[in-house]
Amino acid sequence: MTAMLSIPLTAVRRDAQTADFFDGTARGQFLLREKISTGELFTPQTAVTDESDYRWVPASGRGRVISWTTVYGRNAEREVVPQHVLAVVELDEGPWWWTRLVADSDVTTGASVHAEFHKSGAANEHEFVPVFVLD
Repeated sequence: MTAMLSIPLTAVRRDAQTADFFDGTARGQFLLREKISTGELFTPQTAVTDESDYRWVPASGRGRVISWTTVYGRNAEREVVPQHVLAVVELDEGPWWWTRLVADSDVTTGASVHAEFHKSGAANEHEFVPVFVLD
């Protein structure tokens, strides 16, 4: 079951550096960068100096909440209400990922989560992006 977002995602478009990552998200696959010479895994946004020493590898898309905060806004009646949760997730493979967390209940540090992929906008060029959901 796909979690419902309380407010829409910001529309995301690919560029040459993000194309492989977004090809993966379109397939429902969470990709990390692996440094071939060491086997170390990095998040996709990590700057690399030698592209030939890196490759994209599938990750589990699972992890645990390291830290989180609720973002508040105002509704039509001008009441302060929670809008969404932002979290830092430690992926099972090791890297940390800053993400939107879809949560209907109280979030706790250490909670187990998994990635789902949501379309970031209505246009064809808008990409699927990972958001995390409590297990």
